[in-house]
Amino acid sequence: MFQFGFNMFHEITRPFIMTYRCYSVSMLPGNERQDVERGGKIIMPPSALEQLTRLNIEYPMIFKLTNKKTKRITHCGVLEFVADEGKVYLPHWMMANLVLEEGALIQVESVSLPVATFSKFQPLSEDFLDITNPKAVLENCLRNFSCLTTGDVIAIKYNSKVYELCVLETKPGSAVIIIECDMNVDFAPPVGYKEEGYTSKNGEGSTSDSGMDEDPAAMMPETSGFVAFSGEGNRLDGKKKKLTSESDSEPQATQSRQPYVRGIPDYDYVIGTLRFIRNSRPASAKEEAPAAETFQAFKGEGFTLRTAKSKN
Repeated sequence: MFQFGFNMFHEITRPFIMTYRCYSVSMLPGNERQDVERGGKIIMPPSALEQLTRLNIEYPMIFKLTNKKTKRITHCGVLEFVADEGKVYLPHWMMANLVLEEGALIQVESVSLPVATFSKFQPLSEDFLDITNPKAVLENCLRNFSCLTTGDVIAIKYNSKVYELCVLETKPGSAVIIIECDMNVDFAPPVGYKEEGYTSKNGEGSTSDSGMDEDPAAMMPETSGFVAFSGEGNRLDGKKKKLTSESDSEPQATQSRQPYVRGIPDYDYVIGTLRFIRNSRPASAKEEAPAAETFQAFKGEGFTLRTAKSKN
């Protein structure tokens, strides 16, 4: 006689497949939802949550969005279940990838994706090169995403500016989940980027190692007042003077400038603060600096080589 337990067989996984009318987040009633626009998650109706709880689906919830007219697909997560019945709200960049208009039909299907190990992005604008640490910025922005799909053009916001990045490659599949994973990130050159002729908005060229095209010493002010031995020598026979040292080859304008001294940065500076340095002493207590003496040439005392003869 055979006895069967209640949990002897695994429950068959039933997928969630529904068709909704999609709208952009700006059409969502209430306050503007920047958290949806900056990420890769959608807002679904409460009835979808009720159906998902009855199904044996895997967590976190990942959905495949399909536009049957254009046969374009992408993947996303879900942020909330507060949409009107029969509607879903998507970020604007996601609707652009799927070529969807306001009120168009979209199929939402629950899927399971592999965990990401590698992804490669290509900026669509050269302005992305002005970011000091692009990998850290991308890592911070991808916290609002649940998955990535090869071929999608995602939008991230940094310093009140939106940057578009094309997902060129994902491993181990064409669509991967990026929640709690160790993923290597690589960047391709931006669209239309030329290494030789590129100049950032900060004035730094890509071919300059130090980022400064002009010598700092040349920007120092010229020395005011008397400069000793500032003239040029001439030979009696009329020939040009030979250069005997490197200092002789330097132009006179450079020699007469003040020496360049590199400043020391303030390592205790806090971003967003302004420091105004003032003298705490009253104006009456300030010591007046002595006036600089006017230079007078040959003001020293002379001496004679003859010894004075003693008078008888």
